[in-house]
Amino acid sequence: MTLVAFTVNGRAIPQGSKTIGRTKTGRSYVREDNAALDPWRKAVAGQARQAWNREPLDDPVDLAVVFYFKRPSSHYGTGRNAHVIKASAPLFPHDTRGTDLDKLTRAVADALTGIVIVDDVRIVTLTAAKVYAAHDHATIEVSYALKGVL
Repeated sequence: MTLVAFTVNGRAIPQGSKTIGRTKTGRSYVREDNAALDPWRKAVAGQARQAWNREPLDDPVDLAVVFYFKRPSSHYGTGRNAHVIKASAPLFPHDTRGTDLDKLTRAVADALTGIVIVDDVRIVTLTAAKVYAAHDHATIEVSYALKGVL
């Protein structure tokens, strides 16, 4: 049973490595290496808050995410074929331009923490995909975990 489903517009940003360091005064800090991650997580969190107006769940849940990426212009022909996808264009976004699926889902799961779910450790099944679309966006769905599956 779907508990909440929503769409987040914009390009999904992967949650990659962190930098751990110390300030000049000796205080420790942890910083995400990708500066674009914070706005993406805030966008996911904002849409989650709009779609979910209850306390965060402390139950096992399923998370399903589809990341949609706009095709690069190099995938299309030129001139009168500018709207036609080349036969050589890949079917799925599988290049090395920051679309690592596990890092993309990690960013979404962390953004849902404290809003839809108490902690991302409550996610017991994950379904994720990357596909091409007319514009960058992601669809996110949280459901109660399927009982008796395993």
